[in-house]
Formats: sequence, C-alpha cells, structure tokens
Amino acid sequence: MGIFTRFSDIVNSNINAILDKAEDPEKIVRLMIQEMEDTLVEVRSAAARSIADKKDLNRKLESLDSELRDWDAKAELAMRKGREDLAKAALVEKSRAQGAVDALKADYEAVDDGLAKLNEDIARLEAKLLDAKARQKALLARHKTANSRLAARKKIHDYKIEDAMVRFEQYTRRIDDVEGRIEAYDLGLPKDLNHEFAGLEAEESVQKELDELKRRVSGEQKQVAGAE
Repeated sequence: MGIFTRFSDIVNSNINAILDKAEDPEKIVRLMIQEMEDTLVEVRSAAARSIADKKDLNRKLESLDSELRDWDAKAELAMRKGREDLAKAALVEKSRAQGAVDALKADYEAVDDGLAKLNEDIARLEAKLLDAKARQKALLARHKTANSRLAARKKIHDYKIEDAMVRFEQYTRRIDDVEGRIEAYDLGLPKDLNHEFAGLEAEESVQKELDELKRRVSGEQKQVAGAE
C-alpha cells in the first residue's frame, strides 16, 4: 500500500508530519518519492491526452468552419438563382453545422480548462517531489553522519583500544624502571676528575679564609692582653 491514495493526498500532504510519525523515515520518503513520480507520470499522460484532444477539436472546428462558409455560399447562390427552397435547405444545413461548432467549442473550452488545471497540478506535484527529494538527501546525510559517529564511538570504546592503552602504560612503566636502575648504578660512585679538582679548590679556599680568620682573631686577643 502506498503512502498516498489520491493526487490530492500528495499535494495537500504535510511531509514533516508524515516523517515525524514514521518508524523508518528513510523508507517512507523513498515510498513518497516513488508514488509522487508514478503520479506525475499519470498526470503528464492525462495532460498529453488533453493536448491531443485539443488538436483534434481544432481540426474538427476548422472543418466545420469551412462547412459553414460553404453552406452560406450555397444558400446565397440558390437565392440568386431564384431557388428559395434550395437556399432554405442550405441554411438548415448551415444551422446544423453551427450547432456542431458550438458544441465543439464548449468541449474545447472544457478541455482547455482541464489542461490548465493539469498544468497547475503538475507544478504543485513537482514542487512536492523536489521537497521530498531534498528531505531524502538530508536524511541520507544525517544517516551517514550518524553511522560514522556510531562507528567512531564503537572504536573509542573498543576493548582492543583499551587493551592497547594498558599495554602502553605497562611499557612506560618498564622504561621508567630501566631508567631508575641506570640512575641507581650512579649512586655512590666516585666523582669524576673535574669534580674532584673543583672540590679540592673549594676546600683550599675555605682553609685559607679559615687560617686568615684565626690570625686576625689571635692578633686582636694579643692586643687586648698587652693593654691589660
């Protein structure tokens, strides 16, 4: 069963309302488009038949117009020749042809009005179809984006990634352990030659200052003792 059952259902439909109620909007919009396209083919076929009918009526009207002129000319000729009976008969045929013309013109106007309405219907249906196709593209784009996001989320929460992160932490810890062992080997080892000389120079400088301080204090003490 299609989404729509009549042409008026399509052109008067609220696509938003239909999609909001649908469990599978993508499927529904595909069905909408298919039915709209099928209906559009039917309406165009009806319009083509109406155009053909108009052409046929035009040909008949042209033929009757010619017949009217012919009977009018015959009636005039009969009157000039004094044949009033023939003139009257010609006018009767002309009247008959005129009635046929009037009927065909009424048919022509009806077909023409119907064709104008079909043209409006085609325009409205095409607008609905374009709207449905635009919504289909939007739905497909949303669906594609949602699938991509879902795939990304699955990968983020994938146990393999979590396992890889755990292994990474383990490798980092092992490297830290190795570096710690290397630094441990340096603990307690004698300093290199430069460090030893720097230490001696610092020690000698401190000793000189200490000796100078001792001499200065000793001299001050002697002066105090001599003054007493």
